[in-house]
Amino acid sequence: MTIKVGDSLPSLKLMTATAEGPREVSTDELFKGKKVVLFAVPGAFTPTCSAKHLPGFLSNHDALKAKGVDAIVATAVNDAFVMGAWAKDQNVGDKVTMLADGSAQLTKALGLELDLTQRGLGIRSQRYAMIVEDGKVTHLAVEAPGGFEVSKAEAVLEKL
Repeated sequence: MTIKVGDSLPSLKLMTATAEGPREVSTDELFKGKKVVLFAVPGAFTPTCSAKHLPGFLSNHDALKAKGVDAIVATAVNDAFVMGAWAKDQNVGDKVTMLADGSAQLTKALGLELDLTQRGLGIRSQRYAMIVEDGKVTHLAVEAPGGFEVSKAEAVLEKL
């Protein structure tokens, strides 16, 4: 079942890259008591994800913060090392928390997995963006296959 507006995010432990190496982080820690924009991409270093999706959230960081967003979180079905390398490549700094969902645990719990096995990519996440307030989804925008309209930073800004 796919998560919907009004639902709470599941309580899970995932990984994030730090200067000291991968660190476990809980969804409760990331989302409790905060307004967070969470967006997902099918994979780090993939064309649309690297050329448009993540850069859009970086360039709109200040505008999102001005609308009351406490944190911006990016996730992909990649490990913490890949997410860390992608963050470095994209000059993310502390603007976006890069959340590794290496085993698609969060993706599956949200019901937003995408089977790209036939393309040699395995199970990935659909492209989406959501606004989460104190752990509850207040806005969810899932892209149509191949689309990049409703989950981009500019579209999320309109919903805040």
